[in-house]
Amino acid sequence: MKTKTYRLDRFIQKYMGTALGAVRLMVAQKRILVDAEYATSVQQLIGEFTAVIVDGQTLQNNHPRYIVLHKPRGIVSATSDEMHTTVIDLLPQDISEGLHLVGRLDFNSTGLMLLTNDGQWSRGINDSVKKVPKYYRVTLDKPVDDAVVAAFNAGIYFAYEDITTQPAQLNIISPFEVEVILTEGRYHQIKRMFGHFQIEVLTLHRFKIGRFELEDDLPEGAYRLLTDTERRLVL
Repeated sequence: MKTKTYRLDRFIQKYMGTALGAVRLMVAQKRILVDAEYATSVQQLIGEFTAVIVDGQTLQNNHPRYIVLHKPRGIVSATSDEMHTTVIDLLPQDISEGLHLVGRLDFNSTGLMLLTNDGQWSRGINDSVKKVPKYYRVTLDKPVDDAVVAAFNAGIYFAYEDITTQPAQLNIISPFEVEVILTEGRYHQIKRMFGHFQIEVLTLHRFKIGRFELEDDLPEGAYRLLTDTERRLVL
């Protein structure tokens, strides 16, 4: 999700149709407030959460929102879908407006999903340099052995994309249950990694991103706002 940033004069032109040259006079006449202060230059940068008021008219006054949602099975990780219920459909309209998904879960997967209108925050979570870990509990139709654990740790080659996955941690909980820790999120990645060994994934549940863990008392389909402390734990 790309964050849109404009120069003040281009922002005013976009939202009011005002000529670029006229904005300089508006600044001099102290007709424009930027974050409750009089604008000082047409070159001031306006971000997605910069408040802009012109002649008493509010052009923008967005506030960042950070949502944690417990995704059930059978829900699509998308903002819209003509056939299925989406994670956005689980939220009230006044909450969901302007949100985008911070990563996805497969149709039949469950667990922790994050949504926000803050593009910079979501990019940080998915940044290939920061490598924020994502934690999954997985049940399988066959037990895994040390060779599978070693292959996950080394990375598995996907011929279709001609890529090798980043090293992933695989912890055996019981013969048919494991924990997988990824720092990337390729299409059906966990299912395809186990499929490389003819092992079928029966259930997949994401329970943690970064240091933030999905609490047990948030029911499937429910959501709540993240606190500032929790938001920082994700990164």
